[in-house]
Amino acid sequence: MAQRLVHWQGQHGRHHLPWQHTRDPYRVWLSEIMLQQTQVATVLGYFSRFMQQFPDVVALAQAPQDQVLSLWAGLGYYSRARNLHRCAQDVMRLHGGRFPHTSAQLQTLPGIGRSTAAAIASLCFGERVAILDGNVKRVLTRYLGFDGDLARSVHERSLWTEAARLLPEDDLCNNMPHYTQGIMDLGATVCTTKKPACEVCPLHEQCQAFAQGSPENYPVKTRKLKRSSQSIWLLWATTDDGALWLSRRPTPGVWAGLYCFALFDEPAALQAALPAQLHSQIQTVPTFKHVLTHKDLFLHPVRVEMTRETRPDADGAWFDRSQWAPLGMPAPIKKLLTQ
Repeated sequence: MAQRLVHWQGQHGRHHLPWQHTRDPYRVWLSEIMLQQTQVATVLGYFSRFMQQFPDVVALAQAPQDQVLSLWAGLGYYSRARNLHRCAQDVMRLHGGRFPHTSAQLQTLPGIGRSTAAAIASLCFGERVAILDGNVKRVLTRYLGFDGDLARSVHERSLWTEAARLLPEDDLCNNMPHYTQGIMDLGATVCTTKKPACEVCPLHEQCQAFAQGSPENYPVKTRKLKRSSQSIWLLWATTDDGALWLSRRPTPGVWAGLYCFALFDEPAALQAALPAQLHSQIQTVPTFKHVLTHKDLFLHPVRVEMTRETRPDADGAWFDRSQWAPLGMPAPIKKLLTQ
C-alpha cells in the first residue's frame, strides 16, 4: 500500500498548493492549522495573506494578537488563531526559533495535536509516524474494511495502530513526505465522501470496501452532533464621525478574543441598554443568518447614532475608525460595516 501511494502521489497527487514542495515546518504548520475543519479553497487566500504579513515564525511571534486575529477573521474557530500566536511565541522562547523535529516534541506546543504533529514531522523531517485526519480515516477504513465505530475511543485507537502499521519502512526521508501527502490527496480528490472514483484509485485492487461494493458505508461513526440555533441582537452604536461602540468578547464563547458590537439575547434587553430618548431613533437592519459548524446564528442588527458623551449600558468603549478598522472582528460584523 505504501509504495503504491508514494508512486501515485508523484504522478497524480496535488502539486499546486502553496504549502507543498517545501520542508519548511513553519509553512506546513500554518497550513495544517488553517486546514482543520476548513476547506482548501477557503484556506488558500488566508494562507497567502498570512505569509505576506508573517513570512516566518519570528514575525508571527512578535505580532500583536489583535493583528493575528484581524487577519484570521472569517476563517472561524478562533481558538486556532490564539493558539497559533502562542505556539509561535513558544517556538521562539523554548526552542530558539526552530520547530522541534519529532511528533512527540511538537505535541507539547499549543494547538498542535497528534495528527498535526505527525503531519509536520513526516512531511518536513521524514519521521515514520501516522496522521489520522478526516480524509485519512476515510481512506484507511475503506481500504481495511474497518467497521469499528469511530465514535468509540477504543476503535479510534485501533485505527491509529493500523495507520502506523501501513507506513513506509525504508528510505523514510523521501518516502514519508510523499506517503503522507499522498494519503491526504487521495482522500481529498479520489476517495471522497460521496461517489468515490474507485476506478482510478491506486488501492482499489486491495480495498475491502470496493470489494464489498459499499465504500460509502465507511467510516462508521454513529454519534453525530446536533445542530442548534440562536438569535442574537447586535447593538450597532455609532457616532456621526464614524466611531463604534465595541468590546472584546470573553474567552471561551462565540467569537472569543474578537472585538464586537454589544450582544443581547432579546430586543428588550438591547433597548434597556439605551437612554430612553434614543428609543425612537433606533434603525432596524434586516436579520441575516450566520452559519457556524454546529449552530446557526440569526443576527438582528439594531443601529443607533449617539454622541460620544452617551454610553450604552453595556461593556465597551468608543473606537475611532482608525482604531477599529485594523481590529480582529467576527466576519458578520465586518460584513455589516462594509455594506
